[in-house]
Amino acid sequence: MGHEIFSYQILKNGNIRIFWEGRCVMTLGGNRAQKLARDLNNAEEGEIQNLLQRVTGNFKRGNERQSLQQ
Repeated sequence: MGHEIFSYQILKNGNIRIFWEGRCVMTLGGNRAQKLARDLNNAEEGEIQNLLQRVTGNFKRGNERQSLQQ
């Protein structure tokens, strides 16, 4: 995929730390972390980036308006 900007680390206690460009931007715990860990284990690399983008809320949904350039 090229330049992956999201990465993650699964901690011993089951929490997941999500990193964006090397900075920790979110730590998930509980049921959300368990579900995400399952999804990450079954995902390919491109899907992993999409999962991490979704959970952090940092992705385009396709409905943003394009700015008009004149």
